[in-house]
Amino acid sequence: MDKEVIEVPVMSAKVRALGLPCSTAVRANGFVFISATPPVDMVTGEMVRGDIETQTEASLKALKHCLEAAGSCLDKVVMVRIYAVNSGFYNAINRVYARYFSTNPPARSFVPVASWPMEFDIEIECVAVA
Repeated sequence: MDKEVIEVPVMSAKVRALGLPCSTAVRANGFVFISATPPVDMVTGEMVRGDIETQTEASLKALKHCLEAAGSCLDKVVMVRIYAVNSGFYNAINRVYARYFSTNPPARSFVPVASWPMEFDIEIECVAVA
């Protein structure tokens, strides 16, 4: 199985600047794997601040951007994993998430995390058909 690391405009540079040992997007065996994506503005590369709904919206826009850079799209997503710093955010996250996956939603996990090394409250990762 070959893998191809995808250069995602704005996001890949952000990851490199932070010195993180990961790839933003990888295509392999007919799938696209998108690393956990925080609420990054895809124009400026800056973290989006605000309440959890604002951050969720930004994370999902960034996820969409990464998928499109890898030649896929939200309609081809088969699995999503949401990491949030507070399980109390569940309903607010779902309100935003439902707008992006309104029909035939992918399989999904919601993972509350106990601590966080960055200044945001959510990251979203996914697997999609290439």
